[in-house]
This record gives sequence, structure tokens and C-alpha cells, in this order.
Amino acid sequence: MGATGSKLEKTLGEQFPEGERYFGLENFGNTCYCNSVLQALYFCVPFRDQLLEYYDNKKSVIEADENLLTCLADLFSQICSQKKKTGIVSPRRFVQRVKKENELFRSYMHQDAHEFLNFLLNELVDILEKECNNAKSSPEGLSSLDKVANGSDNSLANGVKKEPLVTWVHKSFQGILTNETRCLRCETVSARDETFFDLSLDIEQNSSITSCLKNFSSTETLNAEDKFFCDKCCSLQEAQKRMKIKKPPNVLVMHLKRFKYVEQLGRNKKLSYRVVFPLELKLNNTIEDSDIEYSLFSVVVHVGSGPNHGHYVSLVKSHNHWLFYDDEHVEIIDESTMQTFFGSAQEYSSHTDHGYILFYESHTSTS
Repeated sequence: MGATGSKLEKTLGEQFPEGERYFGLENFGNTCYCNSVLQALYFCVPFRDQLLEYYDNKKSVIEADENLLTCLADLFSQICSQKKKTGIVSPRRFVQRVKKENELFRSYMHQDAHEFLNFLLNELVDILEKECNNAKSSPEGLSSLDKVANGSDNSLANGVKKEPLVTWVHKSFQGILTNETRCLRCETVSARDETFFDLSLDIEQNSSITSCLKNFSSTETLNAEDKFFCDKCCSLQEAQKRMKIKKPPNVLVMHLKRFKYVEQLGRNKKLSYRVVFPLELKLNNTIEDSDIEYSLFSVVVHVGSGPNHGHYVSLVKSHNHWLFYDDEHVEIIDESTMQTFFGSAQEYSSHTDHGYILFYESHTSTS
């Protein structure tokens, strides 16, 4: 541990960021899916700051019952308060809590990092919402706990009716999609909004994130047995359907659908397709306000040739340096190394390290 730590510190030298900590996480037998996502979230600085603020407020309000949120906050607090700049931390309590909360993660089998991220964010939101609802029955606890759940800049809407609770987790990750359907007979457009924490994108060989997003919001014609029931025409009609981003999130998380069920094989197969993800991303064609720009700050990488075995590592950007996190091991990497994780241009390749979950932060949330 000392050798690894000192090597990273020596590499960065005087460039080691003031107050930052680079700690690997112990693996408890196939918990790399968890470790890789935790590192990505730790280096999502707005999320980390809000979580630590929540932890400080929570400690001052009541003696907290242990749950997944307090275990995560405790782990992040443990990392950032280390005296040493580098080393290894054990996320044992957090992993035990994950297994207690969800039987899917109890086995020692290979798990899916995207499923884990989804579970974790939704669980954190559920905990915050329950805390806020419980606080309503306790007037003295409402103001403090409302701040804890919502972050420091949320308040009652007009003091009359409260809007759906927007927690600090929502503020980081939640965006809004609009599902638009246009009847081809009467031209009436019906729209339905839905929220999302991440976008799951279909991928193609030798493509890019931009083209994947274009396909995601491309127009689809509904005809034959897929006709759309138009309320205005009161009958089934041919229609055009399109999904677009109405409100982009501060942190845009994109999951590349690398695991596909192949009927002839009767099982899932990993798609090793080369999908280029840029360091800077503009959301064109998928959104009304296309001026928004994002910067890549983390990638969860799946290593291996199949969906039921393999390994996860993460790449994170911190203070203009890229770091490679492989459980306990942490090293600095050159920015040019990022392209080795795009995927393989050939169907069969010995190189199996492929970008799987991408984390982008909007420039507005960093300014």
C-alpha cells in the first residue's frame, strides 16, 4: 500500500491537488461492480459535496439509523478525511448494507454495474423522501430535515402546495424526456414527459456517442399492428414517434447497451463495438436548447468477453488529471489512453476493456 501510495504521490509531486484524496477500495469477492461505481460517484464533486453536507446536517439533527445513504456518506467522509493522500479504504459496511437491502447482490457472482448504479440512486432518493415525509409529523424536525433532504436551496412552493420532492440526488442526476407522438392523419401532437437518471443507448459498430444519441431521438413510424390510438380521431392511426431530452440533467449518465440477447445462442452476448466517447460533448439534435455542453469526468469500464464474467474498473478525471481505479490499485494515466477504452473495430479482439457507463458534467454545474 505504501509503495503504491508513494508512487502516485511522486508522479503528481507538487501537482497533487490540495485537499484531494486518491484511495483504492478493497474488493470483497466480485465487488468490483460496486467499487467502480463508487469511485465514479465520489469524483462527481457536486454529488459528493451534497452527500457530505447531508452527513454533517444529519449528525447534528438526530442519531441516525443506519441505512444505505448513511453508509455511503460515512464511506465518502472516511475517504476525504484521511490524513494520508493515497492508500486503500475498506467499504465493508457499505457492501454489507447493499447485500442486506437487495438479495440480487448477495451472491459472489458477477454483477452488473449499471443495475447497481440504478438501484443505488433510487434507494438514496427513497430514503430522502421517507425522511422528509416522516419529518412532516414532527414540526420541529421539519425545517432541519427538509434542508437535509433537499439541500440548502430548496423551499416550499408558495408556502401552499408543495411540488413533488426534489432531492439533491435529483438535482444532480435527473433529467426530463418528452415522448412526442404525431398523428399522421390530423397532425395532432401528444406529448408525455418522463424523468430519467440515466440514458440507455443502443450501440452500433464504429459509431460515436453523438450518433447513439441521434438514434435515441430519431423519428419512428408507427404503422400496421403498431398503429397509435389518436384521441382526436378516436381511432387507430399511423403516427410518428420521437423521444427527445426536454430538460438535460446537470450530470448526464449514459449506459452503453453492450450486452444483447442473441436468440440463436440462447444467451446474452457482449458487443465489443468501437463507440467513440468525446471528452467534450454537445447535445445537438436531442434537445431544444442545444447550447448545453458537457465534460467527461468518469467512465466505468467492463473488462472481459462475456456478460456473466469479467471485471469492472473506473477512469476518473480529477483536477485535470485522469486516474485509473482498479479496486485497491490507483494510478495516473495519460488522457490519450482514454481512446483504448472505446472498443474494438473488429468483431473478435483480444482487447476486452470497453467503456460501459459514461458520466458527463454540464459546464453550468461546474461554474
